[in-house]
Amino acid sequence: MHDFAFGFDTLLADAAVDDAIAKVTAALAAEGFGVLTRIDVKETLRAKLGVDVEPYVILGACNPQLAHRAIEAEPEIGLLLPCNVVVRAEGGGARVSFADPKAMFQMIDKPELSPIAAEAERRLRRAAEALA
Repeated sequence: MHDFAFGFDTLLADAAVDDAIAKVTAALAAEGFGVLTRIDVKETLRAKLGVDVEPYVILGACNPQLAHRAIEAEPEIGLLLPCNVVVRAEGGGARVSFADPKAMFQMIDKPELSPIAAEAERRLRRAAEALA
């Protein structure tokens, strides 16, 4: 796993993007997350701009219990939800990147959000580790 300023990722060296999406969805479900949205960036760019790019899909993942707690603490937190997961083609495999909730929630000065973000991050990291 590789960390960066606002997230972390892992490479599934031998997985096609569709296979990686199925694996990620299952790993997220094991941690209490459902996928609320699926944005196919490749298809959108092809349809809107006529350009062809490698497969690139954004999954909007949500853990209802954590989302409810966060919204109770800060109603505007929905601007930072759901937790985005990107699955994109890389080499002969798929790179899976997870937004770090702790990094996202740093924009808000509400200490009561810290434990929620930390729990979401722990769960997402376990999902990422399950892919390896």
